Amino acid sequence: MFCPRCKSEYRDDFLKCADCGVDLVSKLPPEPAGDFGDEEFVEVFSTYQQGDIAFIKSVLDGEGITYFFQGESSIMLIAAGAYARLMVKADEAQRAREILQELGFLKRV
Repeated sequence: MFCPRCKSEYRDDFLKCADCGVDLVSKLPPEPAGDFGDEEFVEVFSTYQQGDIAFIKSVLDGEGITYFFQGESSIMLIAAGAYARLMVKADEAQRAREILQELGFLKRV
């Protein structure tokens, strides 16, 4: 089983990606050919607060920004004290940072 968003591989008994929260698929679709290339994602924010993650997701969804939270599993956040990393398409990263600044998640520079 594979996550169609982050491409992580899982055992057959898993149904959702622990990082992205999306349904797993039995095989990944072929990579697009041509001028598209691989999408580059960059980290723009990190948090261990589930409430922050849910709020940021709703705002970025509304803005149409392509993103995922790497490591957002509540088990990892609580038990391991790990941070969830907000990964955004490189060409949308500046807009995402501006939104996070407006919301008070990032300091203005």
